[in-house]
Amino acid sequence: MATDKLRAWWAHRQGLDGSLHGSSAADVLERTGWMRSVGGSAPYLGLFARARLDRETVDADVARLAIHELPSARGCTYVLPSADFELGLTVGAGAPAGELAAAEKYLGVTQAEIEQLCVTVADLLDAADEPLGPAAIKDAAGSAVRDLGEAGRKRGTTTTLPLALGLLQARGDIRRVPVNGRLDQQRYGYVRWTPSPRGGLSDMDTARTELARRYFSWAAPASLRHFRWFSGFTAASAKKIAEQLELVPLDGTDLVMPKELADEFAAFTVPAEPSYALLAGIDGIHLLHREMSRLLADADVERPVPGGRPGETLGGQADPPSHMIVDRGRIAGLWEFDTEAGKIVHKFFGEEDAALRETIARTEEFVRDRLGDARSFSLDSPKSRASRVADLRPSPR
Repeated sequence: MATDKLRAWWAHRQGLDGSLHGSSAADVLERTGWMRSVGGSAPYLGLFARARLDRETVDADVARLAIHELPSARGCTYVLPSADFELGLTVGAGAPAGELAAAEKYLGVTQAEIEQLCVTVADLLDAADEPLGPAAIKDAAGSAVRDLGEAGRKRGTTTTLPLALGLLQARGDIRRVPVNGRLDQQRYGYVRWTPSPRGGLSDMDTARTELARRYFSWAAPASLRHFRWFSGFTAASAKKIAEQLELVPLDGTDLVMPKELADEFAAFTVPAEPSYALLAGIDGIHLLHREMSRLLADADVERPVPGGRPGETLGGQADPPSHMIVDRGRIAGLWEFDTEAGKIVHKFFGEEDAALRETIARTEEFVRDRLGDARSFSLDSPKSRASRVADLRPSPR
């Protein structure tokens, strides 16, 4: 199987070929998959690259619950379309339940104590006129929130409040909202969710099958190993679920795909012209599989990591060390935003053409004027990425 065809097909299915221009954020997420956020710019960059959506449009969709950031697969937060709110919460419910079980075992917490705290928090949010942050909830709840002492600090759970908030979110009783309405700022308040999106999808087996169905429509061809990473399911569970989907193998690989896509894939040809996109390092083109080597050309495997230690190469990384320039599914370069200059700095793995320069200029304007920065995650800052920016900045002539 030609690697360039696989890469171009993945990019096509991810809408990185211009096929989703003009689509809504919810439509993009339904077609290409849930987007990881982690307090960075990835959702904005991904929606801009695929559908030319402005930040204000995306923020308005968040405000009206057309899309929302929720704990879902593996308990990690993703931006989901409203059609998937219930599914995401259901498959993500195991994470807060596991945290509570660990707290019961190691910290002397009881289920009854946390359930009572859940009632207290829900009542406080019912009575509130605005979203309440964790500190405000803790103060208002008083003695209902218990400090877990040194043992809790060692385990990263200092009080009982996060346990209650996690359960309430997973049940769809409350939701977390960004205080300034933006997905790239990790300051949140909580509000009641009425009506709750949880309701009819109580069967976990059904939810897991639905997650697999969506995953293989977003990411196929993919292996069961790829699906296990995304879902957090065991090998036995992933295999059992996949058997229900009538997935067909891709000859000569361990990859499978839905039967209804097989003919389309067979007829697909690699576009002759480049199709560039500037994306975050955690964009779905990479993160749905999390196997960076499949997106690297052989000639790029030994390229040095920007800002990395001597001897570090791209081929040795689990994830892109910077944001990606993608061309027909191949990582064709890396970029960062230089806040001091208000410009994108980049390193392209080939000859630059007019189409690339236009894509960079368009994305640079979007980041500078609409986002202000292109953070990889919540703790990313101009200072923390300074060495990468320096390595990517063009050498003076």
